[in-house]
Amino acid sequence: MDITTTYLGLNLSSPIVPSAGPLSTDIGNIKQMEDAGAGAAVIYSMFEEQIENESLEFYHHETAHTESHAEALSYFPQSPDFKIGPDEYLEHIRKAKDAVNIPIIASLNGKSLGGWVDYAKKIQEAGADALELNIYRLATDIKSSGQDVEKNYIEIVKAVKSSITIPVAVKLGPFFSSITWMADQISKAGAEGLVLFNRFYQPDIDLERLEVVPNVLLSTPMDMRLPLRWIAILYGRVNADLAATSGIYNEKDVLKMIMAGAKVTQMLSSLLKFGINHISDVTTQLIYWMETNEYKSIDQMRGSMSYKNVADPSQFERANYMKVLNSYK
Repeated sequence: MDITTTYLGLNLSSPIVPSAGPLSTDIGNIKQMEDAGAGAAVIYSMFEEQIENESLEFYHHETAHTESHAEALSYFPQSPDFKIGPDEYLEHIRKAKDAVNIPIIASLNGKSLGGWVDYAKKIQEAGADALELNIYRLATDIKSSGQDVEKNYIEIVKAVKSSITIPVAVKLGPFFSSITWMADQISKAGAEGLVLFNRFYQPDIDLERLEVVPNVLLSTPMDMRLPLRWIAILYGRVNADLAATSGIYNEKDVLKMIMAGAKVTQMLSSLLKFGINHISDVTTQLIYWMETNEYKSIDQMRGSMSYKNVADPSQFERANYMKVLNSYK
């Protein structure tokens, strides 16, 4: 049974890929991912703020005794949240590459143009097989239009692609007014892949302390419906590999995403919940389903249930919305 796939020009033994997250901070976990059958691994994200913090600290140490007063040194910002710096991240890539044979995909999470390019070069030099850009720009400026936000995304992709030669995937959020247009523009800017969709974690309010606090909620199987729909719509219409993420828990989720048009399916919440060896369980069930239903390869089913190939593409459009509402009992 052939479950191999290609993604970003890389040959993968499986479409199941652990996505960026805390599991990959440990090299032993990455080895376990490979042993369990993962086709590749997207390691945890390096944040632009971490890169900025290291630059500020370097500047502080270089200038602390030139034009500053001793009593002012305590005002230099401390960043306990950024425990892993850029140098450690690059070393982690090198160690991961030495430890496993599956492709290692680095992840950059940023917000501005300047925070990407130089570090993307260093990631390539460290040996990463590909780079996933996790662009998170929250448009809080009332003077910033949707067009400004879209332009910023495109400029980042163009700048990064002009500075490195390894393939680049862009992890998009679902909040653009026209996802199809945006996906096409990102592809034309040079991205070889699109990861759908980014889950932007939302803050919460602690009523006891009256503070705004972070709140991480794992994805649920229902979360896969949104990327499923848009991967099906985009398949065959953009010149980029499609990766599915959010809510992928079992072999049925993997199969549905591939039939919609995905090259790979990224998992994180299910691995945090069930353990890394869940990859092996899903793979076993995936192969069993394919054998039972007489599929010889993953490629054979890819896109078979996409917008362009189903008998009634309106099922992915507004008609489906009306049917769902009218069918509820």
